[in-house]
Amino acid sequence: MSQKIKAGIIGGAGYTGGELLRLLINHPQVEIAFVNSKSNTGNPVYQVHADLIGETDLQFNDDLSPLQDGSIDVLFLCVGHGDARKFLTEYTVNDKIKIIDLSQDFRLSAKSSIGNRQFVYGLPELNKAAIRTAQNIANPGCFATGIQLGLLPLAKAGLLQSVYTTGITGSTGAGQGLSTTSHFSWRANNIQAYKTLTHQHLKEITQSIQQLQSSFSPVTADGSSEALSFIPWRGDFTRGIFISSLIDCDWKMEQLTELFTEFYKDAPFTVLSRSEIFLKQVVNTNKCIIQLEKVGTKVVVHSAIDNLTKGASGQAVQNMNLIFGLDESAGLKLKANYF
Repeated sequence: MSQKIKAGIIGGAGYTGGELLRLLINHPQVEIAFVNSKSNTGNPVYQVHADLIGETDLQFNDDLSPLQDGSIDVLFLCVGHGDARKFLTEYTVNDKIKIIDLSQDFRLSAKSSIGNRQFVYGLPELNKAAIRTAQNIANPGCFATGIQLGLLPLAKAGLLQSVYTTGITGSTGAGQGLSTTSHFSWRANNIQAYKTLTHQHLKEITQSIQQLQSSFSPVTADGSSEALSFIPWRGDFTRGIFISSLIDCDWKMEQLTELFTEFYKDAPFTVLSRSEIFLKQVVNTNKCIIQLEKVGTKVVVHSAIDNLTKGASGQAVQNMNLIFGLDESAGLKLKANYF
């Protein structure tokens, strides 16, 4: 497109807001019209995101008139869970403005609308055609992204019956607000399992699997799943998610490799590795790297993403590229923090 996309950001002071700013200020087709933060109004963006000094002269502001007059093209909601729906209830947003929500408020089909706005679940590897014609996007969760990308090819082949998944995430996955488990003194030299078998992303993951394999069991009323057992871990690092999912499968490795290769042939950021993968391959990128291992009838799918890029803000930009007809990879050809 000839004119740049004008973007507004609500909640620009947090981790996902900051990551989105870093991506958009270098995006060749985007102009950031405003960045909102109630607690930082009037302050330069670089006072909160100190690494952006010299990169932008933007200031946080509380002028939300562009929402009503339609002078922006896309609005990113980088707010806490529950706050996106609340925001859209309190403020009128011009119908022509596209919305990309990074919270969990509209991810489930039963809760995917507000007023006349219907949200499409924004996992490009699953819903690319729907995303291209969407007005509103519900950006997937970080754990959900990593787990789904490891399981969706298997679901398409009808191979998922019982799945056991573990995943470890960095401290930025908990958000910027301080809590006991996000302090450095607690995180350092420490790990912990949490939300065992009842993580909120289970419903989101199951919903996507059922798009491809309708027989997959739903999440029960208590928030657990008979088909998907997930144990998440808090890790002693800042960024990234590493997932390992175990299933029973009698397919040969060559068949599985062909299945994954074919499924992701048009996915620019999802890569199948023939050798062992590790977290530093994806940190600071929008990639998901997948590795398959097989011993007897046991198959393990490892998947690794950066929780703030492919798991949040990078995927939001990828969705923006799709809905505005841009190259899917625009502004997202990033260097991994390998060393």
